Amino acid sequence: VQLQASGGGLVQAGGSLRLSCAASGRTFSSYGMGWFRQAPGKEREFVAAITGSGSNTFYADSVKGRFTISRDNAKATVYLQMNSLKPEDTAVYYCASKGIVPVFTHARGYDFWGQGTQVTVSS
Repeated sequence: VQLQASGGGLVQAGGSLRLSCAASGRTFSSYGMGWFRQAPGKEREFVAAITGSGSNTFYADSVKGRFTISRDNAKATVYLQMNSLKPEDTAVYYCASKGIVPVFTHARGYDFWGQGTQVTVSS
């Protein structure tokens, strides 16, 4: 399984970015997907997740109402639309493909990880 994340960059506070993660190597629609982030000196933390069908989504409290996760199963791609960005959103963002552990909001629930894309929000 390969996951290729893209879309990161430098943006001012209050701005928006959309991250994409293209997947290959497994039946995309059969697996949930998640986004996590890791800031310097901090542990990796859950951001958002979506079920294989796209019918259910999950968000960290810190991004609820600002970020939206979605997926296009025909394109085998998951997205993270990030609005109203804050300096504290600065981190490397990773996409991940769900494993068999029935947990969406923790890294142990995911089997495969992308390489990460840097998001920097300036104040």
